[in-house]
Amino acid sequence: MTHPSPPPLSRFRRAGDLVFTSGQLPRGSDGAIVEGGIEAQTRQALANLEAVLAEAGLRLDHVVKVTAWLTDAKLMPAFNEVYREFFAEPFPCRSTVICGLVAGDVEIEAIACVR
Repeated sequence: MTHPSPPPLSRFRRAGDLVFTSGQLPRGSDGAIVEGGIEAQTRQALANLEAVLAEAGLRLDHVVKVTAWLTDAKLMPAFNEVYREFFAEPFPCRSTVICGLVAGDVEIEAIACVR
C-alpha cells in the first residue's frame, strides 16, 4: 500500500517578527478526524495549532490574528465556547468563514508575533 505524499506546504513560516501557520485540522495523532462534535474538533485543531506554534518557539498568547473556517454557522456558539478555553483577553483579531472543508468541521490558522 502506498501512502500519499504530504501536501506541499509548510507547517509555519517566519517573516521578520511574524510567524504564519498553515490551517490546522482536527486530526488526532493517528491522522484521523477526532470524534465528539465541534467541541472536540475545535479543541484538537487548537491543540494542533499550539503544537505548531511551539515548533516555532511561540505560545498561543503570541497570536495576534486567527482565521477560522467552519462548515456551518450553527456551530459558532460551541466553537466560541471552546475558543475561550485557549485564548484570553485581549483576544486575537479573528475572521470566521463558513464553507466546505476537506476534512472535519473546523480549520484554524494563525499569525503570531515574536515579542
